[in-house]
Amino acid sequence: MKSLLNIVVAFAVLFIAAPLVSCQDRIITVKELPTVAQTFISEYFPDVAVSFAKKDRELMKTTYEVTLQDGTEIDFNSKGEWDKVECKRAAVPSKLVPANIAEYVETSFPGQVIVKIDKEPYGIEIELGNDLELKFDKNGKLINIDD
Repeated sequence: MKSLLNIVVAFAVLFIAAPLVSCQDRIITVKELPTVAQTFISEYFPDVAVSFAKKDRELMKTTYEVTLQDGTEIDFNSKGEWDKVECKRAAVPSKLVPANIAEYVETSFPGQVIVKIDKEPYGIEIELGNDLELKFDKNGKLINIDD
C-alpha cells in the first residue's frame, strides 16, 4: 500500500512540475522570430527599433513577445501572427483595427485613441487612451464596456 502511495505521489509531482520545467522564456534576436512576425513589425512599426524579443516555450505551444524601444508590446502566436498590440505612447496602427470598430470608437468616443488591441476567442478587445475597455464579438458588435 505504501509503495502505491509513493507511486501516486511521484506521478503527482511529475505532472505538477513538468509544466514548470518545460516553460522556457529566452531572449532571441529579431531574425529568430517567425518571418510573419518580422514582416508585421517592419510594416506597422517601420521607424521603431526592437528593444528585445522573447520566445516562450510551454508544454504544448510556443509564443513570442516583442518590446519596441517606444514601449510598444506585441504578442505573436507560434506562426508569427499577432495576438495583441499594446502601445504605450501612441495609438495602435489604424490598419490593425477593423473598420466597423474604428467607426464605433470615432462616433461614440470622439477624440479617444485605441492604445491596445487584443484578439480573443470571442472577438476583439480594445483599450482606449482613457483606460476604457471595449469588447466586440467576431462581427464587430459591441458586447461589453469595462472601465
